[in-house]
Amino acid sequence: MVGYCPKLFGCCCKHGHVAVVNPKKVNEKNNEADDVQEFREYSIEQLRMATSGFAVENIVSEHGEKSPNIVYKGKLDNQSRIAVKRFNRSAWPDAHQFLEEAKIVGQLRSQRLANLIGCCCEGDERLLVAEFMPNETLAKHLFHWETQPMKWAMRLRVALYLAQALEYCSNKGRHIYHDLNAHRLLFDDEGNPRLSCFGLMKNGRHGKSYNTNLVFTPPEYLRTSKVIPESVIYSFGTLLLDLLSGKHIPPSHALDLIRDRNIQTLMDSCLEGQFPNNDATELVRLASRCLQYEPRERPNPRSLVASLTPLHKQSEVPSHVLLGIPDSAADIALSPIGEACVRKDLTAIHEIVESIGYKDDDGAAAELSFQMWTNQMQETLDSKKKGDSAFAHKNFKSAIECYSQFIEVGTMVSPTVYARRSLCYLMTDMPQEALDDAVQAQVIFPVWHIASYLQAVALFALGRENEARLALKDGSSLENKRN
Repeated sequence: MVGYCPKLFGCCCKHGHVAVVNPKKVNEKNNEADDVQEFREYSIEQLRMATSGFAVENIVSEHGEKSPNIVYKGKLDNQSRIAVKRFNRSAWPDAHQFLEEAKIVGQLRSQRLANLIGCCCEGDERLLVAEFMPNETLAKHLFHWETQPMKWAMRLRVALYLAQALEYCSNKGRHIYHDLNAHRLLFDDEGNPRLSCFGLMKNGRHGKSYNTNLVFTPPEYLRTSKVIPESVIYSFGTLLLDLLSGKHIPPSHALDLIRDRNIQTLMDSCLEGQFPNNDATELVRLASRCLQYEPRERPNPRSLVASLTPLHKQSEVPSHVLLGIPDSAADIALSPIGEACVRKDLTAIHEIVESIGYKDDDGAAAELSFQMWTNQMQETLDSKKKGDSAFAHKNFKSAIECYSQFIEVGTMVSPTVYARRSLCYLMTDMPQEALDDAVQAQVIFPVWHIASYLQAVALFALGRENEARLALKDGSSLENKRN
Protein backbone atom coordinates (compact mmCIF):
# COMPACT_ATOMS: atom_id res chain seq x y z
CA MET A 1 0.00 0.00 0.00
CA VAL A 2 1.24 3.47 -0.89
CA GLY A 3 0.30 6.04 1.73
CA TYR A 4 -1.53 9.32 1.42
CA CYS A 5 0.74 12.26 0.57
CA PRO A 6 -0.43 15.64 1.93
CA LYS A 7 2.21 17.53 -0.01
CA LEU A 8 1.03 16.10 -3.30
CA PHE A 9 -2.64 16.81 -2.84
CA GLY A 10 -2.51 19.99 -0.78
CA CYS A 11 -6.01 21.31 -0.14
CA CYS A 12 -7.38 19.86 -3.38
CA CYS A 13 -8.43 16.52 -1.91
CA LYS A 14 -10.58 15.63 1.06
CA HIS A 15 -11.93 12.31 2.23
CA GLY A 16 -14.29 11.02 -0.42
CA HIS A 17 -14.03 14.17 -2.55
CA VAL A 18 -11.65 15.70 -5.06
CA ALA A 19 -11.62 19.31 -6.17
CA VAL A 20 -11.18 19.60 -9.92
CA VAL A 21 -9.51 22.91 -10.64
CA ASN A 22 -9.24 24.69 -13.95
CA PRO A 23 -5.95 26.62 -14.18
CA LYS A 24 -6.88 28.51 -17.38
CA LYS A 25 -5.59 32.07 -17.37
CA VAL A 26 -7.47 34.76 -19.22
CA ASN A 27 -6.62 38.28 -20.31
CA GLU A 28 -9.95 39.91 -19.42
CA LYS A 29 -9.24 43.10 -21.37
CA ASN A 30 -9.31 41.47 -24.81
CA ASN A 31 -10.83 38.07 -23.98
CA GLU A 32 -7.66 36.32 -25.13
CA ALA A 33 -6.81 33.00 -23.50
CA ASP A 34 -3.16 32.97 -22.41
CA ASP A 35 -2.51 29.29 -21.75
CA VAL A 36 -4.16 27.33 -24.56
CA GLN A 37 -1.60 24.97 -26.02
CA GLU A 38 0.07 25.96 -29.28
CA PHE A 39 -1.28 24.71 -32.57
CA ARG A 40 0.42 21.54 -33.80
CA GLU A 41 0.07 18.74 -36.31
CA TYR A 42 -0.99 15.29 -35.13
CA SER A 43 -0.61 11.93 -36.79
CA ILE A 44 -3.70 9.89 -37.63
CA GLU A 45 -2.45 7.23 -35.22
CA GLN A 46 -2.30 9.75 -32.34
CA LEU A 47 -5.90 10.81 -33.00
CA ARG A 48 -7.03 7.22 -33.47
CA MET A 49 -5.59 6.43 -30.04
CA ALA A 50 -7.11 9.57 -28.50
CA THR A 51 -10.60 8.66 -29.71
CA SER A 52 -10.36 4.93 -28.91
CA GLY A 53 -10.17 4.08 -32.58
CA PHE A 54 -12.83 6.64 -33.57
CA ALA A 55 -15.28 4.67 -31.45
CA VAL A 56 -19.01 5.17 -31.98
CA GLU A 57 -19.32 5.85 -28.24
CA ASN A 58 -17.15 8.94 -28.69
CA ILE A 59 -19.23 10.59 -31.44
CA VAL A 60 -20.57 13.98 -30.35
CA SER A 61 -21.84 15.24 -33.74
CA GLU A 62 -25.44 16.39 -33.66
CA HIS A 63 -26.35 13.83 -36.31
CA GLY A 64 -24.01 11.08 -35.11
CA GLU A 65 -22.72 8.68 -37.74
CA LYS A 66 -25.01 10.23 -40.37
CA SER A 67 -23.14 13.53 -40.19
CA PRO A 68 -20.93 14.07 -43.28
CA ASN A 69 -18.09 15.33 -41.07
CA ILE A 70 -18.12 13.48 -37.77
CA VAL A 71 -16.94 15.04 -34.50
CA TYR A 72 -15.50 12.77 -31.79
CA LYS A 73 -14.48 13.47 -28.23
CA GLY A 74 -11.09 12.18 -27.17
CA LYS A 75 -8.19 12.45 -24.79
CA LEU A 76 -4.52 13.04 -25.60
CA ASP A 77 -1.58 11.38 -23.86
CA ASN A 78 -1.32 14.37 -21.51
CA GLN A 79 -5.01 13.81 -20.61
CA SER A 80 -6.14 16.99 -22.40
CA ARG A 81 -9.71 16.51 -23.61
CA ILE A 82 -10.22 17.27 -27.28
CA ALA A 83 -12.87 17.40 -29.99
CA VAL A 84 -11.77 15.87 -33.30
CA LYS A 85 -13.59 16.73 -36.52
CA ARG A 86 -13.00 14.12 -39.21
CA PHE A 87 -13.91 15.33 -42.69
CA ASN A 88 -15.27 13.06 -45.36
CA ARG A 89 -12.65 12.07 -47.89
CA SER A 90 -13.80 14.42 -50.64
CA ALA A 91 -14.03 17.57 -48.51
CA TRP A 92 -10.43 18.80 -48.84
CA PRO A 93 -8.63 17.33 -51.86
CA ASP A 94 -5.92 20.02 -51.61
CA ALA A 95 -3.78 19.03 -48.60
CA HIS A 96 -1.70 22.23 -48.69
CA GLN A 97 -4.82 24.40 -48.72
CA PHE A 98 -6.26 22.52 -45.73
CA LEU A 99 -3.05 22.82 -43.72
CA GLU A 100 -2.63 26.53 -44.40
CA GLU A 101 -6.26 27.24 -43.55
CA ALA A 102 -6.02 25.28 -40.30
CA LYS A 103 -2.83 27.07 -39.28
CA ILE A 104 -4.47 30.47 -39.75
CA VAL A 105 -7.49 29.54 -37.61
CA GLY A 106 -5.11 27.85 -35.15
CA GLN A 107 -3.45 31.19 -34.41
CA LEU A 108 -6.64 32.54 -32.79
CA ARG A 109 -6.76 32.26 -29.00
CA SER A 110 -9.78 33.55 -27.12
CA GLN A 111 -11.78 32.58 -24.05
CA ARG A 112 -14.86 33.11 -26.21
CA LEU A 113 -13.83 30.35 -28.66
CA ALA A 114 -13.48 26.60 -28.45
CA ASN A 115 -9.96 27.08 -29.81
CA LEU A 116 -8.33 25.06 -32.59
CA ILE A 117 -5.22 23.37 -31.19
CA GLY A 118 -4.20 21.13 -34.06
CA CYS A 119 -4.93 19.26 -37.25
CA CYS A 120 -4.03 16.10 -39.13
CA CYS A 121 -3.28 16.02 -42.84
CA GLU A 122 -2.05 12.52 -43.59
CA GLY A 123 -2.78 10.72 -46.85
CA ASP A 124 -6.40 11.52 -47.65
CA GLU A 125 -7.29 12.07 -43.98
CA ARG A 126 -8.28 15.62 -42.94
CA LEU A 127 -9.00 16.23 -39.24
CA LEU A 128 -9.24 19.25 -36.95
CA VAL A 129 -8.47 19.16 -33.22
CA ALA A 130 -10.11 21.63 -30.83
CA GLU A 131 -10.62 22.15 -27.12
CA PHE A 132 -13.43 19.92 -25.87
CA MET A 133 -16.52 21.60 -24.44
CA PRO A 134 -18.30 19.10 -22.14
CA ASN A 135 -21.62 20.83 -21.47
CA GLU A 136 -23.55 20.39 -24.71
CA THR A 137 -24.72 22.96 -27.28
CA LEU A 138 -27.01 25.98 -27.15
CA ALA A 139 -29.52 23.96 -29.19
CA LYS A 140 -29.63 21.32 -26.46
CA HIS A 141 -30.10 23.81 -23.60
CA LEU A 142 -32.50 26.08 -25.48
CA PHE A 143 -34.69 23.71 -27.49
CA HIS A 144 -34.33 20.29 -25.82
CA TRP A 145 -33.98 21.08 -22.12
CA GLU A 146 -35.07 18.42 -19.63
CA THR A 147 -35.08 20.01 -16.16
CA GLN A 148 -35.40 23.78 -16.64
CA PRO A 149 -35.55 26.30 -19.51
CA MET A 150 -32.57 28.58 -20.02
CA LYS A 151 -32.78 31.67 -17.81
CA TRP A 152 -33.09 35.14 -19.29
CA ALA A 153 -29.77 36.24 -17.78
CA MET A 154 -28.02 33.26 -19.39
CA ARG A 155 -29.57 34.04 -22.76
CA LEU A 156 -28.20 37.57 -22.55
CA ARG A 157 -24.77 36.18 -21.65
CA VAL A 158 -24.86 33.86 -24.66
CA ALA A 159 -25.68 36.79 -26.94
CA LEU A 160 -22.93 39.00 -25.47
CA TYR A 161 -20.22 36.32 -25.46
CA LEU A 162 -21.07 35.36 -29.04
CA ALA A 163 -20.85 39.01 -30.10
CA GLN A 164 -17.47 39.26 -28.34
CA ALA A 165 -16.29 36.13 -30.15
CA LEU A 166 -17.27 37.59 -33.51
CA GLU A 167 -15.62 40.92 -32.64
CA TYR A 168 -12.39 39.13 -31.64
CA CYS A 169 -12.33 37.13 -34.88
CA SER A 170 -13.11 40.22 -36.93
CA ASN A 171 -10.29 42.15 -35.25
CA LYS A 172 -7.95 39.29 -36.17
CA GLY A 173 -9.02 39.45 -39.82
CA ARG A 174 -11.39 36.48 -39.67
CA HIS A 175 -14.66 38.16 -40.66
CA ILE A 176 -16.52 35.13 -42.02
CA TYR A 177 -18.15 32.37 -40.01
CA HIS A 178 -20.22 29.79 -41.88
CA ASP A 179 -23.32 28.06 -40.57
CA LEU A 180 -23.66 30.18 -37.44
CA ASN A 181 -26.48 28.50 -35.53
CA ALA A 182 -27.43 27.15 -32.11
CA HIS A 183 -25.38 23.98 -32.66
CA ARG A 184 -22.18 26.03 -33.03
CA LEU A 185 -22.45 27.50 -29.52
CA LEU A 186 -20.91 25.20 -26.92
CA PHE A 187 -20.56 25.38 -23.13
CA ASP A 188 -17.24 24.80 -21.36
CA ASP A 189 -16.50 23.27 -17.94
CA GLU A 190 -17.71 26.40 -16.15
CA GLY A 191 -20.82 26.74 -18.30
CA ASN A 192 -19.45 29.68 -20.30
CA PRO A 193 -20.67 29.88 -23.91
CA ARG A 194 -17.97 29.39 -26.54
CA LEU A 195 -18.13 29.65 -30.32
CA SER A 196 -16.84 26.56 -32.12
CA CYS A 197 -13.70 27.27 -34.11
CA PHE A 198 -14.77 24.76 -36.78
CA GLY A 199 -17.07 27.34 -38.38
CA LEU A 200 -14.09 29.61 -39.05
CA MET A 201 -12.70 27.17 -41.60
CA LYS A 202 -13.56 27.62 -45.24
CA ASN A 203 -15.55 24.61 -46.33
CA GLY A 204 -15.93 24.85 -50.08
CA ARG A 205 -15.04 21.90 -52.28
CA HIS A 206 -11.44 23.11 -52.57
CA GLY A 207 -11.30 24.99 -49.28
CA LYS A 208 -11.33 28.33 -51.09
CA SER A 209 -14.84 29.54 -50.29
CA TYR A 210 -17.51 29.55 -47.64
CA ASN A 211 -20.94 28.08 -48.10
CA THR A 212 -23.92 27.65 -45.86
CA ASN A 213 -26.43 24.98 -44.95
CA LEU A 214 -28.55 27.28 -42.81
CA VAL A 215 -32.31 26.81 -42.76
CA PHE A 216 -32.74 30.61 -42.72
CA THR A 217 -30.18 31.84 -45.24
CA PRO A 218 -29.25 35.52 -45.61
CA PRO A 219 -31.03 37.19 -48.56
CA GLU A 220 -27.77 38.07 -50.32
CA TYR A 221 -26.67 34.43 -50.26
CA LEU A 222 -29.83 33.44 -52.11
CA ARG A 223 -28.97 36.06 -54.75
CA THR A 224 -25.21 35.51 -55.11
CA SER A 225 -24.38 32.17 -53.38
CA LYS A 226 -21.66 34.06 -51.50
CA VAL A 227 -21.20 34.60 -47.78
CA ILE A 228 -20.02 38.06 -46.76
CA PRO A 229 -19.27 39.47 -43.26
CA GLU A 230 -22.76 40.96 -43.08
CA SER A 231 -24.22 37.49 -43.66
CA VAL A 232 -22.75 36.45 -40.33
CA ILE A 233 -24.62 39.33 -38.67
CA TYR A 234 -27.86 38.12 -40.26
CA SER A 235 -27.25 34.68 -38.74
CA PHE A 236 -26.53 36.37 -35.41
CA GLY A 237 -29.98 37.96 -35.70
CA THR A 238 -31.60 34.54 -36.18
CA LEU A 239 -29.80 33.37 -33.02
CA LEU A 240 -31.21 36.34 -31.12
CA LEU A 241 -34.67 35.19 -32.24
CA ASP A 242 -33.85 31.70 -30.92
CA LEU A 243 -32.88 33.19 -27.56
CA LEU A 244 -35.97 35.40 -27.39
CA SER A 245 -38.51 32.77 -28.44
CA GLY A 246 -36.95 29.48 -27.32
CA LYS A 247 -37.85 28.22 -30.80
CA HIS A 248 -36.29 28.23 -34.25
CA ILE A 249 -38.62 30.86 -35.67
CA PRO A 250 -38.51 32.09 -39.31
CA PRO A 251 -37.10 35.64 -39.51
CA SER A 252 -39.93 36.78 -41.82
CA HIS A 253 -42.55 35.72 -39.26
CA ALA A 254 -40.60 37.34 -36.42
CA LEU A 255 -40.25 40.61 -38.32
CA ASP A 256 -44.02 40.64 -38.96
CA LEU A 257 -44.64 40.27 -35.21
CA ILE A 258 -42.14 43.05 -34.46
CA ARG A 259 -43.70 45.40 -37.01
CA ASP A 260 -47.12 44.72 -35.51
CA ARG A 261 -45.68 45.44 -32.02
CA ASN A 262 -46.72 41.94 -31.03
CA ILE A 263 -43.57 41.25 -29.03
CA GLN A 264 -45.29 39.17 -26.34
CA THR A 265 -46.21 36.55 -28.95
CA LEU A 266 -42.55 36.40 -29.98
CA MET A 267 -41.23 35.89 -26.44
CA ASP A 268 -40.70 32.46 -24.85
CA SER A 269 -43.55 31.88 -22.41
CA CYS A 270 -41.08 30.16 -20.04
CA LEU A 271 -39.46 33.55 -19.44
CA GLU A 272 -42.52 35.23 -17.98
CA GLY A 273 -41.56 37.52 -15.10
CA GLN A 274 -37.79 37.07 -15.62
CA PHE A 275 -36.94 40.23 -17.57
CA PRO A 276 -37.70 43.97 -17.69
CA ASN A 277 -39.75 44.92 -20.74
CA ASN A 278 -37.16 47.52 -21.72
CA ASP A 279 -34.46 44.85 -21.98
CA ALA A 280 -36.64 42.61 -24.12
CA THR A 281 -37.57 45.56 -26.34
CA GLU A 282 -33.89 46.43 -26.80
CA LEU A 283 -32.98 42.84 -27.73
CA VAL A 284 -35.88 42.68 -30.21
CA ARG A 285 -34.75 45.97 -31.75
CA LEU A 286 -31.20 44.61 -32.12
CA ALA A 287 -32.47 41.42 -33.75
CA SER A 288 -34.51 43.39 -36.29
CA ARG A 289 -31.42 45.48 -37.16
CA CYS A 290 -29.40 42.32 -37.76
CA LEU A 291 -32.12 40.94 -40.03
CA GLN A 292 -32.30 43.93 -42.38
CA TYR A 293 -32.62 42.93 -46.04
CA GLU A 294 -29.78 45.21 -47.13
CA PRO A 295 -26.43 44.01 -45.70
CA ARG A 296 -25.08 47.58 -45.28
CA GLU A 297 -27.91 48.38 -42.84
CA ARG A 298 -26.87 45.70 -40.35
CA PRO A 299 -24.62 46.49 -37.34
CA ASN A 300 -21.01 45.30 -37.11
CA PRO A 301 -19.63 43.07 -34.30
CA ARG A 302 -18.32 46.01 -32.29
CA SER A 303 -21.74 47.65 -32.38
CA LEU A 304 -23.32 44.36 -31.23
CA VAL A 305 -21.03 44.22 -28.20
CA ALA A 306 -21.77 47.86 -27.35
CA SER A 307 -25.53 47.26 -27.53
CA LEU A 308 -25.49 44.02 -25.49
CA THR A 309 -23.06 44.98 -22.71
CA PRO A 310 -25.54 47.23 -20.79
CA LEU A 311 -28.14 44.42 -20.86
CA HIS A 312 -25.79 41.95 -19.17
CA LYS A 313 -26.62 42.91 -15.58
CA GLN A 314 -25.77 39.68 -13.71
CA SER A 315 -22.13 39.49 -14.74
CA GLU A 316 -21.08 38.52 -11.20
CA VAL A 317 -23.19 35.33 -11.24
CA PRO A 318 -21.15 32.32 -12.45
CA SER A 319 -22.30 30.76 -15.71
CA HIS A 320 -22.72 27.32 -14.18
CA VAL A 321 -25.30 28.79 -11.78
CA LEU A 322 -27.26 30.46 -14.58
CA LEU A 323 -27.06 27.34 -16.73
CA GLY A 324 -28.06 25.06 -13.86
CA ILE A 325 -25.09 22.67 -14.04
CA PRO A 326 -22.64 21.54 -11.31
CA ASP A 327 -19.60 23.68 -10.62
CA SER A 328 -16.56 22.02 -12.24
CA ALA A 329 -14.33 23.41 -9.48
CA ALA A 330 -16.49 21.97 -6.73
CA ASP A 331 -15.71 18.79 -4.87
CA ILE A 332 -16.70 15.55 -6.59
CA ALA A 333 -18.17 12.81 -4.43
CA LEU A 334 -16.21 9.63 -5.07
CA SER A 335 -17.07 5.93 -4.91
CA PRO A 336 -14.88 3.48 -2.94
CA ILE A 337 -12.55 2.91 -5.90
CA GLY A 338 -12.37 6.67 -6.51
CA GLU A 339 -11.43 7.23 -2.87
CA ALA A 340 -8.79 4.49 -3.15
CA CYS A 341 -7.33 6.26 -6.17
CA VAL A 342 -7.09 9.54 -4.26
CA ARG A 343 -5.34 7.76 -1.36
CA LYS A 344 -3.15 5.85 -3.82
CA ASP A 345 -4.26 2.77 -1.89
CA LEU A 346 -3.13 0.14 -4.37
CA THR A 347 -4.13 -2.73 -2.07
CA ALA A 348 -7.75 -1.54 -1.99
CA ILE A 349 -7.74 -1.04 -5.78
CA HIS A 350 -6.35 -4.57 -6.20
CA GLU A 351 -9.20 -6.01 -4.13
CA ILE A 352 -11.80 -4.16 -6.23
CA VAL A 353 -10.26 -5.15 -9.58
CA GLU A 354 -9.91 -8.75 -8.39
CA SER A 355 -13.57 -8.84 -7.30
CA ILE A 356 -14.80 -7.49 -10.64
CA GLY A 357 -13.06 -10.28 -12.51
CA TYR A 358 -13.67 -10.33 -16.25
CA LYS A 359 -17.38 -9.52 -16.30
CA ASP A 360 -16.74 -6.06 -17.79
CA ASP A 361 -15.12 -7.68 -20.84
CA ASP A 362 -18.65 -8.49 -21.98
CA GLY A 363 -19.02 -4.81 -22.84
CA ALA A 364 -15.86 -4.70 -24.95
CA ALA A 365 -15.12 -6.07 -28.38
CA ALA A 366 -13.18 -9.32 -28.04
CA GLU A 367 -11.31 -10.11 -31.24
CA LEU A 368 -10.79 -13.82 -31.87
CA SER A 369 -8.93 -15.09 -34.93
CA PHE A 370 -8.78 -18.50 -36.57
CA GLN A 371 -5.90 -19.28 -34.21
CA MET A 372 -8.41 -19.73 -31.40
CA TRP A 373 -8.87 -23.29 -32.64
CA THR A 374 -5.15 -24.08 -32.51
CA ASN A 375 -2.70 -25.08 -29.81
CA GLN A 376 -1.47 -21.49 -29.80
CA MET A 377 -4.86 -20.36 -28.54
CA GLN A 378 -4.73 -22.87 -25.71
CA GLU A 379 -1.25 -21.68 -24.75
CA THR A 380 -2.54 -18.08 -24.80
CA LEU A 381 -5.39 -18.93 -22.47
CA ASP A 382 -2.99 -20.81 -20.21
CA SER A 383 -0.76 -17.72 -19.92
CA LYS A 384 -3.81 -15.64 -18.97
CA LYS A 385 -4.85 -18.24 -16.39
CA LYS A 386 -1.36 -18.24 -14.87
CA GLY A 387 -1.39 -14.44 -14.87
CA ASP A 388 -4.72 -14.40 -13.04
CA SER A 389 -3.38 -16.79 -10.42
CA ALA A 390 -0.25 -14.68 -9.89
CA PHE A 391 -2.41 -11.52 -9.73
CA ALA A 392 -4.67 -13.07 -7.08
CA HIS A 393 -1.64 -14.09 -4.99
CA LYS A 394 -0.03 -10.63 -5.46
CA ASN A 395 2.97 -12.02 -7.36
CA PHE A 396 2.93 -8.96 -9.59
CA LYS A 397 6.17 -9.46 -11.53
CA SER A 398 5.09 -12.95 -12.53
CA ALA A 399 1.64 -11.62 -13.46
CA ILE A 400 3.23 -8.98 -15.71
CA GLU A 401 5.21 -11.70 -17.50
CA CYS A 402 2.17 -13.93 -18.05
CA TYR A 403 -0.15 -11.12 -19.11
CA SER A 404 2.52 -9.84 -21.53
CA GLN A 405 2.65 -13.28 -23.17
CA PHE A 406 -1.13 -13.21 -23.54
CA ILE A 407 -1.10 -9.68 -25.05
CA GLU A 408 1.82 -10.32 -27.42
CA VAL A 409 0.12 -13.29 -29.10
CA GLY A 410 -2.82 -11.00 -29.96
CA THR A 411 -5.48 -13.63 -30.57
CA MET A 412 -7.79 -12.07 -27.98
CA VAL A 413 -8.17 -8.47 -26.83
CA SER A 414 -9.16 -7.95 -23.19
CA PRO A 415 -9.41 -4.56 -21.43
CA THR A 416 -9.32 -6.39 -18.09
CA VAL A 417 -5.91 -7.91 -18.86
CA TYR A 418 -4.54 -4.47 -19.68
CA ALA A 419 -6.11 -3.08 -16.49
CA ARG A 420 -4.61 -5.88 -14.38
CA ARG A 421 -1.17 -5.45 -15.93
CA SER A 422 -1.48 -1.68 -15.37
CA LEU A 423 -2.07 -2.25 -11.67
CA CYS A 424 0.83 -4.72 -11.56
CA TYR A 425 3.08 -2.03 -13.05
CA LEU A 426 1.91 0.40 -10.35
CA MET A 427 2.67 -2.18 -7.68
CA THR A 428 6.21 -2.55 -9.06
CA ASP A 429 6.82 1.22 -9.33
CA MET A 430 6.50 1.49 -13.13
CA PRO A 431 3.90 4.31 -13.47
CA GLN A 432 4.52 5.19 -17.14
CA GLU A 433 3.98 1.59 -18.22
CA ALA A 434 0.90 1.54 -15.99
CA LEU A 435 -0.47 4.67 -17.71
CA ASP A 436 0.14 3.19 -21.18
CA ASP A 437 -1.81 0.04 -20.28
CA ALA A 438 -4.68 1.98 -18.69
CA VAL A 439 -4.97 4.11 -21.83
CA GLN A 440 -4.97 0.96 -23.97
CA ALA A 441 -7.75 -0.51 -21.82
CA GLN A 442 -9.85 2.56 -22.55
CA VAL A 443 -9.06 2.37 -26.27
CA ILE A 444 -10.61 -1.10 -26.23
CA PHE A 445 -13.50 -0.13 -23.94
CA PRO A 446 -14.02 3.69 -24.13
CA VAL A 447 -16.76 3.91 -21.47
CA TRP A 448 -15.04 1.78 -18.81
CA HIS A 449 -14.56 3.69 -15.54
CA ILE A 450 -11.83 1.36 -14.24
CA ALA A 451 -9.54 2.41 -17.11
CA SER A 452 -9.97 6.10 -16.23
CA TYR A 453 -9.37 5.46 -12.53
CA LEU A 454 -6.14 3.56 -13.25
CA GLN A 455 -5.00 6.42 -15.48
CA ALA A 456 -5.61 8.78 -12.56
CA VAL A 457 -3.49 6.70 -10.16
CA ALA A 458 -0.65 6.44 -12.70
CA LEU A 459 -0.77 10.18 -13.37
CA PHE A 460 -0.68 10.96 -9.65
CA ALA A 461 2.37 8.71 -9.36
CA LEU A 462 4.00 10.60 -12.25
CA GLY A 463 3.34 13.94 -10.51
CA ARG A 464 0.87 15.10 -13.17
CA GLU A 465 -1.77 16.25 -10.71
CA ASN A 466 -4.07 18.33 -12.94
CA GLU A 467 -4.33 15.56 -15.52
CA ALA A 468 -4.87 13.02 -12.73
CA ARG A 469 -7.81 14.99 -11.32
CA LEU A 470 -9.39 15.21 -14.77
CA ALA A 471 -9.00 11.45 -15.24
CA LEU A 472 -10.53 10.95 -11.79
CA LYS A 473 -13.47 13.15 -12.79
CA ASP A 474 -13.90 11.16 -16.01
CA GLY A 475 -13.85 7.90 -14.07
CA SER A 476 -16.46 9.17 -11.63
CA SER A 477 -18.68 10.41 -14.48
CA LEU A 478 -18.45 7.09 -16.35
CA GLU A 479 -19.16 5.15 -13.16
CA ASN A 480 -22.22 7.27 -12.39
CA LYS A 481 -23.58 6.74 -15.90
CA ARG A 482 -22.97 3.02 -15.59
CA ASN A 483 -24.85 2.86 -12.30
